[in-house]
Amino acid sequence: MENDKSIDVLNSVLEINNDRIAGYETALKETEDSDLKTVFLQFIQTSNRCKSELISEIARISGTPIEGTKTSGKIFRIWMDFKAAITGKDRKAILNSCEFGEDAAVETYEDVLADHSNDLSFDQQALIRKQLSNIMTDHNKVKELRDSLVAHH
Repeated sequence: MENDKSIDVLNSVLEINNDRIAGYETALKETEDSDLKTVFLQFIQTSNRCKSELISEIARISGTPIEGTKTSGKIFRIWMDFKAAITGKDRKAILNSCEFGEDAAVETYEDVLADHSNDLSFDQQALIRKQLSNIMTDHNKVKELRDSLVAHH
């Protein structure tokens, strides 16, 4: 197992957390619903915790943590901005956009575990699995909020 590969894999997960933070900062601005603001702040905290754990691990193996977001993350935020602009801060549209972002985050974590576990130490794999569990909790909360809107109509 090469540290360079581990660093690349860990940075890909770090990057999706940067995307989540930026996406939910955008979502915070797009909603006027205080319950959603509370949820989005919790999700930002989740990704900030993941981010600091990943940065520590990357630094521990002498890597340089990536800064910024993926191009796809920027596209996601632009799409969310556009969607909110045309829907007038519509709760369902915001939650749909958030679920789209959550799906991307979960997929990144699952892909890392499925395709790159050989590039990670046992402890790094355990860290990724623990973080995936936290991300899944957030993902399911978004889905639950979105689905509750459908049930009310």
